[in-house]
Amino acid sequence: MGDNGIEVEQLVRDFKGGVRAVDGIDLQVAPGEIYGFLGPNGAGKSTTVLVLTTLLPPSAGTARVAGLDVVKQGAQVRRAIGASLQESALDPFLTGREHMRLQSALHGLGKAEREQRGTELLERVGLTDAADRKVGGYSGGMKRRLDLGLALVHRPRLLFLDEPTTGLDPQSRAALWDEVRRLAGDGVTVFLTTQYLEEADVLADRVGIIDRGKIVAEGSPAELKAEIGRPSVEAIPQDPGDHDRLAAVLHRFGEAAAASPNGVAARMPEGVSDLAEIVRTLDSEGIAIADLRLHSPTLDDVFLAKTGRSLEGAGDESDRARQEEQTSSATVAL
Repeated sequence: MGDNGIEVEQLVRDFKGGVRAVDGIDLQVAPGEIYGFLGPNGAGKSTTVLVLTTLLPPSAGTARVAGLDVVKQGAQVRRAIGASLQESALDPFLTGREHMRLQSALHGLGKAEREQRGTELLERVGLTDAADRKVGGYSGGMKRRLDLGLALVHRPRLLFLDEPTTGLDPQSRAALWDEVRRLAGDGVTVFLTTQYLEEADVLADRVGIIDRGKIVAEGSPAELKAEIGRPSVEAIPQDPGDHDRLAAVLHRFGEAAAASPNGVAARMPEGVSDLAEIVRTLDSEGIAIADLRLHSPTLDDVFLAKTGRSLEGAGDESDRARQEEQTSSATVAL
């Protein structure tokens, strides 16, 4: 793997009391890739990031980040990466510009370069107008954008973002997505953890789905959804007496036409392109339709197929693991 990549083999992280938060995972992230690490709260996402950023030692297995061993070469790893983690370490009494100066000083930038880099990054994350306001008055979205800017001070080629849009409004979330895309366009490798299906779908080149400490699926969003199957169509007749006739028509177009909670559902052989023909056929057969819906596979369908439950309803990691994770600061002075 190149200098900007990540290699993980059989990574394990245990906590006191026999709690295994990360359970023997393998993954590879290519240089310049946006890798989405998707899973419910407590699945092991943040624990994995804390190990990869050297803030927690692994219990077993190996991990190399930017070509460096996270245990044997921890200091070098920290110099090579940027990270914005869940719990903010921002000082509410400092301004955005003062945070930039402090972070730049920690990375050894000279005074003139600190000012230049801070101004550049504040503009990049859309905080120029708020640069001299105290962070205590920032909105949640502004704080997350400042976190991101601080993580970029030393121009890392590999960036960890741990649930960067949790709690943000749609506008702030979209702005952060745009910045992640720009970073990837500049060749930065991005390891992004998220519990949001849409976020992983629209941003990630590849997705690893983690549940209860294990990676249960991995691939591009399109590949993962294709594994689930083709789109399905569900139709509800206006006249319940047309149910059998409706089922017969859908059976001509799809596979496994069967009763659904409200009507008839069938998986489509040709995807969306067949929907118009179905409507024409139903009309010619004199079958009036109250509702016709096409459902394309989603990443939640992938999670459901792999785990037997919806991502939104999935369980929690132990409180013990969560508490130990929270002892680490958020935007790390790497």
